[in-house]
Amino acid sequence: MKYIFFVLCWWLAGTLSAQQLKGRVLEAGKDGNVGLPGANVYWLGIPGGVATDVDGNFAIEKRPNGRLIISFVGYASDTLEIGEKDHYIEVVLKAGHQLDEAKVFKRGQTTIMNTKSPVIEQVITGEELCKAACCNLGESFTTNASVDVSYADAVTGAKQIQLLGLNGKYVQMMTENMPNFRGVSVLYGLNYVPGPWMSAISVSKGVGSVTNGYEAIAGQISVDYKKPQGSEKFYVNLYGSDEEMFEFNMNGSIHLNDKWSTALLVHGDWMEKEHSMHHNGFLDMPKKAQYNLMNRWAYKTDAWFVQFGGKFLDENRLGGQKGFREEMRHQIGEGNLYGISINTRRYEGFLKVGYLMPQYENTSMALLVNYTDHDQESYYGGYEYDARQRSLFMNYIYQSIFGNNPNQKFSAGASFNYDNYDEIFGDYKRTENGLVKNTPVNPQREERVGGVFFQYTGTFWTKLTLMAGLRYDYHNLAGGFVTPRFHIAYMPDEMTTLKFSGGKGRRYAAVLAENAYLLASGRSVNVAGQLLSGRPGALKNLDMEEAWNFGVLLNRKFLLFDRLLNINLDYYRTDFSHQVVADNETRPGMINFYNLDGDSYSNCYQVEIRYELIPRFDIMGAYRYNDARITYSAPEGLRRVRTPLQSRYKGLINLSYYTNMKKWQFDFTTQFNGPGRLPGGNQQFESFQLMNAQVTKFFRKWSIYAGCENIGDFTQKHPIIAADAPWSVDFDASRIWGPIHGRKFYVGLRFGFDRD
Repeated sequence: MKYIFFVLCWWLAGTLSAQQLKGRVLEAGKDGNVGLPGANVYWLGIPGGVATDVDGNFAIEKRPNGRLIISFVGYASDTLEIGEKDHYIEVVLKAGHQLDEAKVFKRGQTTIMNTKSPVIEQVITGEELCKAACCNLGESFTTNASVDVSYADAVTGAKQIQLLGLNGKYVQMMTENMPNFRGVSVLYGLNYVPGPWMSAISVSKGVGSVTNGYEAIAGQISVDYKKPQGSEKFYVNLYGSDEEMFEFNMNGSIHLNDKWSTALLVHGDWMEKEHSMHHNGFLDMPKKAQYNLMNRWAYKTDAWFVQFGGKFLDENRLGGQKGFREEMRHQIGEGNLYGISINTRRYEGFLKVGYLMPQYENTSMALLVNYTDHDQESYYGGYEYDARQRSLFMNYIYQSIFGNNPNQKFSAGASFNYDNYDEIFGDYKRTENGLVKNTPVNPQREERVGGVFFQYTGTFWTKLTLMAGLRYDYHNLAGGFVTPRFHIAYMPDEMTTLKFSGGKGRRYAAVLAENAYLLASGRSVNVAGQLLSGRPGALKNLDMEEAWNFGVLLNRKFLLFDRLLNINLDYYRTDFSHQVVADNETRPGMINFYNLDGDSYSNCYQVEIRYELIPRFDIMGAYRYNDARITYSAPEGLRRVRTPLQSRYKGLINLSYYTNMKKWQFDFTTQFNGPGRLPGGNQQFESFQLMNAQVTKFFRKWSIYAGCENIGDFTQKHPIIAADAPWSVDFDASRIWGPIHGRKFYVGLRFGFDRD
């Protein structure tokens, strides 16, 4: 109660605010006006100002009979005379105009908290992504306090997200609001989205909207790709590091006429050099080559909006001990080199159709379709794991209002999801003659889920917004179930937002696919009491995972020295009633997957502060505390422990400064990672600090950037257990809690032609 009392007192103390001018900044285009996020709004001759939110809305302290300036890079600035009777304004900025050299450029917020929607959501803009090299989605959260990305093991290069103290498989990953990177692609999907392809990333904590499905437990992350109608005519990004990793990105778009446009996006990255700074005979990261191609089309009229396209990816990873080659894969056992290989070929196709019904005001419908075919061939020493997943997602959404009141809205629709898993798992047994192959296991699974949903959103007294949703789904393996969710937002004034969220999430675990990195060890695999060793046939089905999540957020803004101080406080609680436990510590030499018997929960507390200390010098500081625990079914009985390999706290400081006219930009980030529990007992790993820095020089149509990651050159000592005996049962490369490679220098170039 003392924490609640403190928060309420702090909130009430700041609710007295000056009279404010409200408004909205819009972007003019051929297809109508839309809100422009991140635009700068400030009074002439007075330091400080505000930035528009994701819908283009703003609120600024009113100064009667003053001149208000609206600006955004690449748009013509506008200056308005504001009188005493002006309380609300709308401004339309026109794109394609160069700013006069005598004007001072002013940057808006690059990470935007969505205060208008009841969903707790942050939008990471393209400008925020440019604060680091951001080679792919997995490297896009360096400056984000909520999302952690770390290596899953020391040999494959697989990365996993952590959100609210939970593993990334509990985060619903989406591309443009369509579920993606599930099952087989969970471990490597973060590398499948090149950084320069993204226009923004939306991060929502806790349960999301029921319109996107039932799988979000810890949160939702949705990536927006560059679109044909709004991206550059031509853009190139080149990158190289001292590790001899090279990357090429290119995208271009063509407007065929006033209705049709298309875009082509190309990506390639390569690293062929062998790195082994730990002197254990193993590569710190695998050699890799990836080729990625995407083509998308857009068609738009006053009533119809259609997007469709396809994507192709080919990626090869080869790692393990130095000197290992692909042709050595069948040479296993003592005296042979240990190697890993993951070869992936992936096809995607999508269709989005939207229709604004002119005969009914505020009414529209949309159809979303996404298909993926993911084929992966891999081996980890003597373990072979091949998997093919074919997935189809379809979602129909109808949106309208009740009566003639635009503040009372609803969404209704139906969805269908299909997943086909075809997996082959092969291992070996130890005999007097060495290691001998067992008969491969060929588990196959087909999931079909049909669902319907309804969601209500209402605004009351202009201050309170309520979103309540309910969906029913029928899973061919788990049966029928109901998913309730709610979100509440209360804004007593334009400087204060209080949000609550709660609801349930479910998911069906793909045990081998989501935990394949654990195969980088000498352990045998046991699923629901079934040892996967020479047992052909289907795996036993484990329970569908189910959890409740509740969260609260308080966002408060203060005007301090004529500049905006932004403070976020949030807390989330996740409780599992059903969970698939991946236990690699209670039984020596074995990885066990079984249904939870006992408690499993996570508490996550976070505070985040953003402030422009002096003109053009932004500071962001954050602190997060995780308390995540799980119950293991050990031979001696149930044992509840802290989730292993997870830092108990994280601190983050990000400093960003740009010179007048934005000719130079300097970015520096420090992460403070706390200690955590090591698997197998109560031993702790140490706390550590990571520092990254980048300098960018801007020119008219291009820019160059250079930086250093892990400036302090900190690495986890002995990341591989029994590295000198990789064919033994003691070998383990999956116990990773810190960086596995040290200091890295890089340089890059960005060049582009925008539209006139």
